[in-house]
Amino acid sequence: MTTPTRADERRVVDAVPTDLLVGDWRKAAEGRTFTVDDPATEGVIAEVANASPDDARAALGAAADAQAGWAATPPRQRGEVLRRAYELMTARVDDLALLMTLEMGKPVAESKAEVAYAADFFRWFSEEAVRISGDYKVSTSGANRVLVMRQPVGPCLFITPWNFPAAMAARKVGPALAAGCTVVLKPAQQTPLSALAMAQIFLEAGLPPGVLNVVPTTDAGDVTAPLLADGRLRKLSFTGSTAVGSKLMAAAAERVLRVSLELGGNAPFLVFADADLGAAVQGALAAKMRNGGEACTAANRFYVHSSLAGDFAEQLASAMAAMPVGRGTEEGVKVGPLIDATQREKVASLVDDAVSRGAKVLCGGAAPKRAGYFYEPTVLAQVPEDAQMSSTEIFGPVAPVFSFDDDDEAVAAANGTEYGLVAYVYTRDLSRALGVAERLEVGMLGLNRGVVSDPAAPFGGVKASGNGREGGDVGIDEYLEIKYVAIDKGW
Repeated sequence: MTTPTRADERRVVDAVPTDLLVGDWRKAAEGRTFTVDDPATEGVIAEVANASPDDARAALGAAADAQAGWAATPPRQRGEVLRRAYELMTARVDDLALLMTLEMGKPVAESKAEVAYAADFFRWFSEEAVRISGDYKVSTSGANRVLVMRQPVGPCLFITPWNFPAAMAARKVGPALAAGCTVVLKPAQQTPLSALAMAQIFLEAGLPPGVLNVVPTTDAGDVTAPLLADGRLRKLSFTGSTAVGSKLMAAAAERVLRVSLELGGNAPFLVFADADLGAAVQGALAAKMRNGGEACTAANRFYVHSSLAGDFAEQLASAMAAMPVGRGTEEGVKVGPLIDATQREKVASLVDDAVSRGAKVLCGGAAPKRAGYFYEPTVLAQVPEDAQMSSTEIFGPVAPVFSFDDDDEAVAAANGTEYGLVAYVYTRDLSRALGVAERLEVGMLGLNRGVVSDPAAPFGGVKASGNGREGGDVGIDEYLEIKYVAIDKGW
């Protein structure tokens, strides 16, 4: 990869619309804007329209007005719009990746992988649009015939996070559009540019005005609250923290809205005594360091059998210490900055707490003295169970290593959390693998694999990690209502 020039950076930023998409592109009603910052330099890269509650209500109005027409659009045509969006994103992967790196910080190579992953949701759901099925049968009594149809839920509100600004939006927008639903998308304040670029691509792909609306804002609560209370909204999907998700779920309950939530995680990474140690270390790198650890699927607690714990921690520390840290646009960089100062302070606080309780720093353990919100890749050994990071999602490049002596202890430790999004298991024993998989309280499991995300697979968790599933052949179900029609047999 060659390092992009400042002219390259300016070009990709200038190509993105920075107004609100409310049916069409428009300024915020009150003319407000907010800045988007580069977390690697702390400098401003763009100013974006700052939506008010009135703007959000207008966006919902545009979605409601477009709903009947989009629902009536033939499934093949809806799928073709999604397919064209996939092709446009794929063709523009370099520019979209650079844009994402500038606003979020991850290395350009990782941004390219995310753009491809996001686009794949549009390809997957372009194919699912034509596979929405129903049922027809004679009732058990023989008195009537039973017709079951599946219809779009209606206008949806999507609230997406900053850590995967394209993929998290695509994972919701793809199935919604395929099902025939219209959308109001509120992207994260830190990373609105990727969502706005995606919206522009959809308009180029032929999506009718009003079907997808985008309202960036610094006032998320004030902007979304009136929508949740509005009778025109039929569905909420949120990806973010459990604390915010539970509040949104409570607000949605007032109108009994359909809700799907992908919330926090505290992923355990289990390495059993019979594991391939080299493969486990490589899997740990993938599970921990993807997105610099700023992922809900990131391994948060490494439980390693006592016979391997020392070697595992040393090898992981050697690998993580060798990962170059820097601005994501620079050649060779593997670890970019954290998203902002608040997140860096949280990570530093968790490390300091663990060290104060006796954890041993094998590498890293500090923020480098430079501009940007960087934190060194860190491995901690001999971490006590009462360390805050054992029960708190780290969301940074820090790997705490704990040890265990038997399978029951490992499973109990892994399940000893309110969260249940994903877990990782390394073992060469098939019986153990399946037995542990059945006992772990999670929605997803990586077995001898450090990455689980796949557009063709259902993504989601249990317990405080949320409800509903995104992706796979069940992902579109979140956006379809089931209607039963009883037909008199004599008619």
